[in-house]
Amino acid sequence: MSRTVYVNGEYLPEEEAKVSIFDRAFLFADGVYEVTSVLGGKLIAFDGHVERLWRSLSELEMSAPCTEDELLEIHRQLIARNGFDEGLIYLQVTRGAADRDFAWTDDLEPGLVLFHQEKRLADNPVAEKGIKVVSIPDERWGRRDIKTVQLLYPSMGKMMAKKAGADDAWMVEDGKVTEGTSNNAYIVKGGKIITRHLGNEILHGITRAAVLRFAREAQMQVEERPFTIDEAKLADEAFFTSASAFVMPVVAIDGDSIGAGTPGGVTKRLREIYLEEVQKAAI
Repeated sequence: MSRTVYVNGEYLPEEEAKVSIFDRAFLFADGVYEVTSVLGGKLIAFDGHVERLWRSLSELEMSAPCTEDELLEIHRQLIARNGFDEGLIYLQVTRGAADRDFAWTDDLEPGLVLFHQEKRLADNPVAEKGIKVVSIPDERWGRRDIKTVQLLYPSMGKMMAKKAGADDAWMVEDGKVTEGTSNNAYIVKGGKIITRHLGNEILHGITRAAVLRFAREAQMQVEERPFTIDEAKLADEAFFTSASAFVMPVVAIDGDSIGAGTPGGVTKRLREIYLEEVQKAAI
């Protein structure tokens, strides 16, 4: 069955959706994106995703394509028109279309595209067994705090992991883990949750912010600092967070088991708390 998607002001069957070959996202990866989870037909952490979207646009001196209220209505229309209950809504804003030139002009009309993907999120069987990761060098550009569509190296990293018989990759820079290919990375040692501090080196995850807040409210210890792969291998637990996976256990790194090689108690509890709390606030 064809999905209804949104392209620059129109709701269309996906087969009819088209964008210009002159769109700067196509020619220069000149665009930003967000992915919002949907549970029970409701949006998870929508306000946080919009706030980060506005920040990304501002950092790139890019115009907003609509207001926050209009963006919310588009999301709700996609849910309603597709009878969509659980999964993800992908949103992409581009600087606009113009004849190919590295420099841009200020009169471009931004492009806006949204579509949904059905996916099991809450009752995800992968979370019951955990995933395996490999470490790779972080060779991305320096402004990873901006959620741009420059995702070639993360895609290559994901393929490196698959070729090695793993599920994902954790990227390493100057000897320390930055993040996963599409997620924030954590370890747990002695009950303490350790994850890299915010900066230009990593994406400021919306799920990350919520999980750390819930952890502190539950009286769990949190330390925001870089950690090494060797330190991760000696941890009691490891996990990652993202809008599409929530809290996902990591049970092995570079072939070495983490702790008992199964999802740990802190990770399981954080996933339970996260699911409970975000569904209360869903809109």
